[in-house]
Amino acid sequence: MVTETSAATPFATTLPGRYYYDPALYQREQERIFGRMWVCVGRADAIPRPGDYLTVDLAGESVIVVRGHDGAINAFLNVCRHRGARLCTERCGHVTGAIQCRYHAWSYGLDGRLLGAPNIRDMDGFDRAAYGLIPVACALWGGLVWLNLADDPAPLAAQIDAAILQRFGELETVERYRLDELAVGHTIVYDLACNWKLVVENFMECYHCAITHPELSHFVPSFKAGLAYQQGVGARFSDGVDSLTVSGKTNRPPLPGLLPQDLRTYYGFVLLPNVFVNLIPDHVVIHTLWPEGPTRTRIVCDWLFDPAAMAQPDFDPMDAVAFFDLVNRQDWEVCELCQQNMASRAYQDGGLYVPLEAHIRAFNDFVLARLEE
Repeated sequence: MVTETSAATPFATTLPGRYYYDPALYQREQERIFGRMWVCVGRADAIPRPGDYLTVDLAGESVIVVRGHDGAINAFLNVCRHRGARLCTERCGHVTGAIQCRYHAWSYGLDGRLLGAPNIRDMDGFDRAAYGLIPVACALWGGLVWLNLADDPAPLAAQIDAAILQRFGELETVERYRLDELAVGHTIVYDLACNWKLVVENFMECYHCAITHPELSHFVPSFKAGLAYQQGVGARFSDGVDSLTVSGKTNRPPLPGLLPQDLRTYYGFVLLPNVFVNLIPDHVVIHTLWPEGPTRTRIVCDWLFDPAAMAQPDFDPMDAVAFFDLVNRQDWEVCELCQQNMASRAYQDGGLYVPLEAHIRAFNDFVLARLEE
């Protein structure tokens, strides 16, 4: 994301403070961003067996994501077609053979078909085929499950590829990391007292890195200089640093398929609206953001590794986990500090971006365009 600034001033303006706390604006974001785009809702390997399911709240809808008997992942509105009861009430679980409503025992197959409706099975005028679960568009990328509530969404690849091409100018760099072949070695869930956009804006710049992230800046000199989001370029590690771990060292080999230029290099990018991808030579870190109100955000952070490395008897992910967990918590603290003053009269017209962070304005413009403002 690159924003041009005029010759008259090198500074771009931020969004006004109300965009970070106003319930009406938050609701419009839910409808027009999270309700119309492809949104990441979790890992495909979290539901490995037929009948395994997740439930997610997406733009005001509860959605069931379930592994079918054919191995495919399907998604449906979590609503019984009879009287509207919620079908699955747990965040995750397993059903054997069918999804059954606890109210009147209407039962649905893992493909959404209505299988049983007590006492009306053979009644004239009842079209069972018309009363299956309402499907939700579902697709996979990078081992992640993506949903789209729009009636006729464009393919997921159109949204993902556009973001990667904007960042790298090609798709091959990301493809080399074979994200769909990696496995989760550790997960941490964070609950933040701030608006989701503050988290996105923080991730997109490194103007704060020298102050907020001394450990990270020591390992990545360009971050200390405030440089981030250089199109097509990764951030090189300091001499003697091989990975982003507590020690800067690792006993894990590089991920299969990487090229020499990928070693001792970090690549980061955003897949709007809610995924951060951090590519590191021996592991990958994925952040998935869940807005939970105008001033609340839940973030699921997964550390991914090569399954072959995980199978080694001495595998221990915690050197990588501890380092990025430190970076995360440093970021969350400053995001929450910003949130505390979004309603201040001093910020009612917003602030400004210095030249090193002016590219964030493109994200702000994306939000405004989606809200049709």
